[in-house]
Amino acid sequence: MQVLGEPEWRERTAAHEARVDAATSAHLARRRDHRTHPVEDFLFTYYSFKPAQLRRWHPGAGTCLAEAADAPHAEWRFYAVRGDVVGVDVEAFTAARGDTLRFVRELLVRTAGRPARFGCFGLHEWAMVYRLDPSDVRHSGWPLRLGAAGTDAVVESHQVACSHFDAYRFFTPEAAPLNALAPTRELQSEMEQPGCLHAGMDLYKWAHKLVPAVSSDLVMDCFELARDIRALDMRAAPYDLRELGYEPVRIETAEGKAEYAAAQRGFSARGQALRARLVDAIDRIPTAAAAPRA
Repeated sequence: MQVLGEPEWRERTAAHEARVDAATSAHLARRRDHRTHPVEDFLFTYYSFKPAQLRRWHPGAGTCLAEAADAPHAEWRFYAVRGDVVGVDVEAFTAARGDTLRFVRELLVRTAGRPARFGCFGLHEWAMVYRLDPSDVRHSGWPLRLGAAGTDAVVESHQVACSHFDAYRFFTPEAAPLNALAPTRELQSEMEQPGCLHAGMDLYKWAHKLVPAVSSDLVMDCFELARDIRALDMRAAPYDLRELGYEPVRIETAEGKAEYAAAQRGFSARGQALRARLVDAIDRIPTAAAAPRA
């Protein structure tokens, strides 16, 4: 059991808040002005963790804070004060979130153990607008780079092979039968693989669902991976976002496919490292519960 003195935990808190503020300030400004961004707002609208929640610094299970009376954590859920220190109440957390812990660990381990596949080329975003009326397209404020007919032609001339259910479920009715795979929620732990961009983005979801037992440093590392992946996801999408500074990855060309796959390999490696850290954090939770109490 590690105990941080007050100067150290205050310093870590301030550093985390500055890191989150830098990552969320533009989104919050747009929200105040009732503006949207098709790329950068995704992590705050698709995922359920709010910027204010992200800004709270959590040391993670097994690390306690000295001078508990001065730490806001003493009033937060899943924390307990013992003597003059405050830390994650692991028993209460595992009692409430045990099923989530088991599900997330199994999903991460099974995903990490599969060979990565790099042949999807981001066609899931194209399948989400396939044969749609332009007014029904999700980001209808932005033009399709190849137009509706050109976009449909890209889908029809490629083998769509999406393994991620939460991408597949947004396919249009006409696109769904074109997918070589049939992912479902029930098959999620059997189908996810580490080359998938959405599986990489979802590491942020699994991390924030395990707060406060998982440290905020790890949550933010997952957030930053998800943010970087989202940029590639939308650069390879059918939308023309050059006005926002996003040069397209033209996956309809051989050069674009190579560019996409190379970036995908880099993100897969980052994701695998974060999966290992998340599994390690989960596995240390019972140890934290058994550690001597102050």
